Amino acid sequence: MRLTILGGGGFRVPLVHRALLDDARRDAPGRVTELVLFDTDSMRARVIRSVLAAQAAGVPGAPSVRVADDLDDALRGTDFVFSAIRVGGTAGRVRDERIALDEGVLGQETVGAGGVLYGLRTIPVALDIAQRVAELAPDAWVINFTNPAGMVTEAMSAVLGDRVIGICDSPVGLVRRAARAAGADPERVEYDYVGLNHLGWLRRLTLDGRDLLPGLLGDGEALATFEEGKLFGAEWLRALEALPNEYLQYYYFRRETLRATSDAEHTRGEYLERQQGDFFSRAADAPERAYELWERARLEREETYGAASRAASGGWQRDSCDLEGGGYERVALALMRAVARDERTRLILNVRNMGTVPEIDREAIIETVCEVGAKGARPLPCDPLRADQLGLMFQLKAVERAVIEAAVSRDRDAALRALALHPLVDSPAVAARILQRAGA
Repeated sequence: MRLTILGGGGFRVPLVHRALLDDARRDAPGRVTELVLFDTDSMRARVIRSVLAAQAAGVPGAPSVRVADDLDDALRGTDFVFSAIRVGGTAGRVRDERIALDEGVLGQETVGAGGVLYGLRTIPVALDIAQRVAELAPDAWVINFTNPAGMVTEAMSAVLGDRVIGICDSPVGLVRRAARAAGADPERVEYDYVGLNHLGWLRRLTLDGRDLLPGLLGDGEALATFEEGKLFGAEWLRALEALPNEYLQYYYFRRETLRATSDAEHTRGEYLERQQGDFFSRAADAPERAYELWERARLEREETYGAASRAASGGWQRDSCDLEGGGYERVALALMRAVARDERTRLILNVRNMGTVPEIDREAIIETVCEVGAKGARPLPCDPLRADQLGLMFQLKAVERAVIEAAVSRDRDAALRALALHPLVDSPAVAARILQRAGA
């Protein structure tokens, strides 16, 4: 089976490869035997290939790896496409974040003004990819991790329908951490999770038919043992009667997070641009050390993840179990296995709503629990949403669709509407200045 990774020079590609090696060690049926990398930056793709070669050393049956010459070469004949592109590179992220902060609003790359600007750049490229997949590999499945994942997946679904599925590592991480805090095996629990990408809530966590969530929400000591409990605090979580995705801190604690982000010496984008630039430069000069340099940089990246959010909630270090990195690669591989082998499983994915949340358009992409098999992912029924949850979903879905409209039609009015209606942008005048400075 062939897997193509678009954005194959991405820093986290070795995590996907590591998961593929686990399949190879088990000689799993239907496993990936060929991995094709494509990246618009050929130097980065070569460096990542060096990391993968070192990582696969001594592993029998490791998938072959090659770097494709162009997009069509990468897509032709593939079975799965993993899209993890970054249009504009880290420099684009740096610019988005700084423009937003200069205007006094949050500019995180997938949330707020940063997410809107990133979406405007990315959606036209994602649609071009979708068209090439439809023409060159019509039977392939596209697994989208390109951010902003919800709106990019929705744009691509207009071309590919249900054959594009969005993934994210935040929901599965939340479920696993909550289960451990409640004293349960994460592999045995069932759960109700619903929302949009980077805007969702865990509302039920059951083991053998018993809901563990009320007990966890009432146990301040248990809540203090994992990331979301520390981010949001026991008092607010009890009031919400749910565990929010980590990205909801930007909405619930906007003032504190904006202050911490503004006070930081560097934005996250600036940090990653420096760190990744240093890694790729050094690894290109010494390919024999590429894996060692990558592992060191990966650990540093994980240790500093979410630093501004942690500072806004009192400051604390990440737990060692959260430093393994990734999580999204496990979701991607579980999704591929389920489709390729018809192994029924349940995953939290970004798919078309199809009535799961009756108040929202059936074609809208939501993030929720799905049953996955050879025919793809089917969203499962969920508990009714509270008014506050629906309200945020409605407003953010309007933003996402305005971004798609603006990107497809090059409509500045739609772009202004997307920015000004975002809950983290507090003025149409601010939105207009951000658009002007971004050249959008």
